[in-house]
Amino acid sequence: MKYVFIQEHRFEHRVEKMCRVLEVSRSGYYRWLKEPQSQREQENRELISMIKQIHENKKTSNYGSPRMTVELHKRGYRCSEPRIARLMRNEGIVATRHRKFRVTTDSNHNKPAAPNLLLQNFEAERPHSIWVSDITYIRTREHWMYLTVVIDLFGRRVAGWSMGHTLAASETTIAALKHACSRQKPPKGLIFHSDRGIQYACEEFRTLLGANGFRQSMSGKGNCYDNAVAESFFKTLKSECVYQYSFSTHREARTMIFDYIETFYNKERLHSSLGNISPDQYVNNYYAKEILKTCRLEA
Repeated sequence: MKYVFIQEHRFEHRVEKMCRVLEVSRSGYYRWLKEPQSQREQENRELISMIKQIHENKKTSNYGSPRMTVELHKRGYRCSEPRIARLMRNEGIVATRHRKFRVTTDSNHNKPAAPNLLLQNFEAERPHSIWVSDITYIRTREHWMYLTVVIDLFGRRVAGWSMGHTLAASETTIAALKHACSRQKPPKGLIFHSDRGIQYACEEFRTLLGANGFRQSMSGKGNCYDNAVAESFFKTLKSECVYQYSFSTHREARTMIFDYIETFYNKERLHSSLGNISPDQYVNNYYAKEILKTCRLEA
């Protein structure tokens, strides 16, 4: 606004001169000074305050304008994505970026590899039909920790996970799979996909898959895109949680990761691939629709 420009530069130039150059009346400018803020300006100030609050939260610091807009809608604000993009740009609020992380699993072994049943098709028609898994490092001042996750492709929900002191299968893949199975009670026939790491190829892990009636699938050799969903989760986890802290102990790292996965990622984090809702909400919506279908068939 012209009046705003005059107000911001009134100590550099005479008000009368700026009014003449900008073709506005001096009386109009002084009348504007006495008027309260417009409703739009008040709303923008409230939005900026809330945007900063969301951005300062380490878990949501990587929200760009699309997800920021959805988050504001959840909190009761009425606003458009272009408006939020403009406010964030004007305030210099930029989503945090992902950092690269190191590959963890060791594929240099003589164990047999399972065929790739997914072929980079990461869509699942129902819950617990396809799980994907991977392992990553977590640094603490005490020692390295190793996080293994099992993700349900339907809804991108973390079905189970484990943290161990070593890369032994008993502390990584086996522990994570047992955790996922005890919580989710998945049906037989589920496809379990991973890379070719020894933790997934070892006899103990294969035996556990067979005991649960699962079909094993593995990525092609050296092809990181074959397990893109699991790797994407780790990039998100590290950006929104791990890189935000310096973990002193194993206990501290486990507590923070538990909080991220169980109270934020599954329940609250907005996913653009899910229509900007959380994994839990996406799965709940599916079951609600299934219940409705059953009711209609019985009616």
